[in-house]
Amino acid sequence: MESSAGDAAENVMDDHGGHTPAGPAGPKTVAILGTGVMGSTLLSGLIRSGRDATELVITGRNAERAEELAALYGVRLMTNPDAARAADTLVLVVKPQDMDGLLAEIRGHVPAGTLVVSLAAGITTGFLEERLPVGTAVVRVMPNTPALVDEGMAAVSPGQHCDEVHLSEAEELLRSCGKVLRVAEKHLDAVTAISGSGPAYIFYVVEAMIEAGVLLGMPRTTSTELVVQTLYGAATMLKETGQHPTVLREQVSSPGGTTMAAVRQLDDHKVRAAFVTAMLAAAERSKQLASGSG
Repeated sequence: MESSAGDAAENVMDDHGGHTPAGPAGPKTVAILGTGVMGSTLLSGLIRSGRDATELVITGRNAERAEELAALYGVRLMTNPDAARAADTLVLVVKPQDMDGLLAEIRGHVPAGTLVVSLAAGITTGFLEERLPVGTAVVRVMPNTPALVDEGMAAVSPGQHCDEVHLSEAEELLRSCGKVLRVAEKHLDAVTAISGSGPAYIFYVVEAMIEAGVLLGMPRTTSTELVVQTLYGAATMLKETGQHPTVLREQVSSPGGTTMAAVRQLDDHKVRAAFVTAMLAAAERSKQLASGSG
C-alpha cells in the first residue's frame, strides 16, 4: 500500500525547547508511554533485538511496575511531558479511553519532527493529529499479544503527515516483536477483528478442545499437550505449504470418517457463521471506539 505521505516535519526545536531529532543515520530515542502488557512487550522486544537501553525511555501510571521495568532493562523512567521532550519517537500504548488525557498532557511538549506511533485500538490518525502540534507525523498500529513471544502480527497505517521514512521507522520498531504489514487505515477495524482479537478466538477453541479431551477421559495435561501441538503443527502447515485451508482440511477428512462426523456437527451448529458474526461484532466495536461512543 502506498503511504499517504505529506511533507516531513522539520527537524527543529519548538517554542518549548527540547531535542533536535537525530538524522536518519544517528541514534534515535524512543519513549514508550504506557507499561502495560503491550508496552512492556515492545520494550522487551526492542532490547532483545539489540536496541541500546540508553536510547529507550518509559513512562507508566503504575509507578511500581514502571520502576521494575526500568531497573530490569536499564532504561530511563520519566514523566510523560519529559519523555515527550526527550524522544525522537513517541510510542503511545495506553487504553483508548485514556488517550485523550495523555495527548492533552504531552501536546505542549512534543517538538517538531517527532514521530508519534499509537498502539491504541480504535484511535484514528485524525484523532491524534487534531490533538498534537500541527504537522506531527503519526502512525497508527494494531498489534496483537503473540508479540510476547516475538510472533506478533502488527498492521500499520500512516497519517497525513507521515512519509516513507516515518513509516519505515515505525515498522522497524514493531519488527522486534514479529511481522508487520502496511494497510490502508480504513481496513484497521477489520484488522482489529482478525489479528488484534484473533488470539482470543484461538484460545477459546483450544479451551473447548482440551475440555473435550477431558470429557473423553484424557488427563488434562495430556489433552493440553495434544491440542497445543496439533494447533502448532496445523499453523505451521498453513504457513509453510501455502495451501488453502480448505485443501488442508479435506486432506484430513476421509469420506464417512471421524473428521467428517465432527465437521458435520460444527456445520449443524453454525460454528463458521458464529465466527463470522463474532468478528463483525469486533470490527463494529472498533468503529465505536474510533467514534468515541461506548
